[in-house]
Amino acid sequence: MLAYVLSGVCAAIAGIIVAADIRGADANNAGLWLELDAILAVVIGGGSLMGGRFNLLLSVVGALIIQGMNTGILLSGFPPELNQVVKAVVVLCVLIVQSPRFISILKGMRGHDKT
Repeated sequence: MLAYVLSGVCAAIAGIIVAADIRGADANNAGLWLELDAILAVVIGGGSLMGGRFNLLLSVVGALIIQGMNTGILLSGFPPELNQVVKAVVVLCVLIVQSPRFISILKGMRGHDKT
């Protein structure tokens, strides 16, 4: 029961922060594109997209890396739309690296180097 209460409190705090960020209760724009950031934070933190365990602290570090990437792109003068493209490319790279076929190819190359 405590987990549900804690989850509700965290959701309420997140809702207040999002409402303050968009300066209103606009349901159309609240949380727009945040799902990609959430997935990317877990992926950068070392979580597998195939399921399993993850580390919360490393996911927070992943979120900080994403924010640094966003700030760097904006300060460099690139258009803000480039953020989504870079994030999508990172997710695709992680998908490729975590795929079972890619892992088996790497293991095969390691075995080939030993002989």
